[in-house]
Amino acid sequence: MLLELLDGGRLAQLDGAQVRRYVAQMHARGLAPRSLASLLSAWRGLYRWLARHKGFGANPVDGVRAPKPGRRLPKALSVEQVGRLLEPAAADTPAAARDAAMFELLYSSGLRLAELVALDLEDGRLDLRESEVTVTGKGAKTRTVPVGTRARAALAAWIGARAQLAAPGEKALFVGARGRRIAPGVVERQLARLAARQGIAGRLHPHMLRHSFASHVLQSSQDLRAVQEMLGHASIATTQVYTHLDYQALAKVYDAAHPRAKKK
Repeated sequence: MLLELLDGGRLAQLDGAQVRRYVAQMHARGLAPRSLASLLSAWRGLYRWLARHKGFGANPVDGVRAPKPGRRLPKALSVEQVGRLLEPAAADTPAAARDAAMFELLYSSGLRLAELVALDLEDGRLDLRESEVTVTGKGAKTRTVPVGTRARAALAAWIGARAQLAAPGEKALFVGARGRRIAPGVVERQLARLAARQGIAGRLHPHMLRHSFASHVLQSSQDLRAVQEMLGHASIATTQVYTHLDYQALAKVYDAAHPRAKKK
C-alpha cells in the first residue's frame, strides 16, 4: 500500500498531506478505522527506522491519525421478541419459576446481571408491595427502580418455591442447583436455553434484556433523563445511545410504510 501511495516516488519524498489524503481515500473505500490505525502504525515504525539507520528527516506519518471508529450500538430485542421470549410458560419446577422471575425482573427493571445475582431475599431491597427494587450498581451507586406487574407475579411465584432449592441459611434471592447464590454464568446459560426453545435466533445475553428495557421505555416515554436514572448511568451521554436504537426502529417503520420510501 505504501508503494501505491508513492506512485513511483521515493520514500524520502512522502509528506503528511499525501498520507492524510491516502487515509481518507482508503476510508472512503471501506477500510475500517482499526485497519487504518494498524497501517499507520506500521508506516510510522518504518520511518522511525529509516530516520535512525538511513538518515531520513521528519516522519511524515507523525501526527496522522486514523478516523475514530463509530460507536457500536447495543443489541436489543424487539417488543415482539421479548413477548415471545417471556410468554407465560408452565413453571412446573422451582428452577423454571426462578428463571421466569430472573428474566422478567431483568427486562422489567433494566438490571445489570451483577445487580440481579447480588440481590438478597430479606434485606428489604426487593419490595413487591411497593413494586420496586433497590440495587447497587457501578461506582457503588444505589438506585431504586420500578418492578412491573408481570415481574412481581413471577417473583412471588419464585419466592413461594424458593425453599425447595435454597440451602439452609442462604440469603441470596436467586439460587442455583446447589442451593447457593446463583452464578452469572448459570443465568447466561439458562437464558440461552430459553431463547433456543422460544425460537429467538442469535446469541442472547442477559444484558440484552437491559438494552431492550431501555430502548422500549425510551420509545414509549421519550424521557431520556428518566431512563438514565433507571439505568444508573452517571452520564446522560451513555444513555443517548438508545436514541439511535429508537431512530433505527422508526426508520424501519418509515421504510415499510412511506409510499416514496418503498423500493420498486
